[in-house]
Amino acid sequence: MFENLKAFTRKVLTYIGRKITEMVDFFYPPFRNYMSLRLFRYAVTGVSNLVFDWVLYFITFHFLLHKQMLHIGPITFSSHIAAMLLVFPITFTSGFLLQKYVTFSASVIKGRVQIIRYLSVVLANLLINYLGLKLLVDFLFVYPTPSKMIVTFFTVVFSYISQKKFTFRIKKS
Repeated sequence: MFENLKAFTRKVLTYIGRKITEMVDFFYPPFRNYMSLRLFRYAVTGVSNLVFDWVLYFITFHFLLHKQMLHIGPITFSSHIAAMLLVFPITFTSGFLLQKYVTFSASVIKGRVQIIRYLSVVLANLLINYLGLKLLVDFLFVYPTPSKMIVTFFTVVFSYISQKKFTFRIKKS
């Protein structure tokens, strides 16, 4: 039964990935002279997931947490860090699926290896985000949402290189 569900899920995700890829590729021709198709797919899916992350972060920070500290037992998180931690599992999942089934669908590395590698890159990005938000919000007094956007610039460059060369490496034929 579990194997049937796993196979069905894989088929559904592959189908959805193909449909998203077709939509993304439709807009590629004007960019053909400026970037590779893979970079274009990464940019579109990455920006989509990034905007999704920003919107979720904004909603979580302002409306779920009401800009208040989050107390979980003996641990207290500042609202901007709590928002980042709450949004993380959602955008981690959507980002991985977009990269696996749209941007780097030609990778033959096993899915479980990909997700572990993806997690390691994302955790590095999470550390960069944490340190960046701490610096910008707590020490330089920049507003949380613009701070998140600034830090994201640095993580995007690191992430693309890491995902292309490490997580979803594609063997050249």
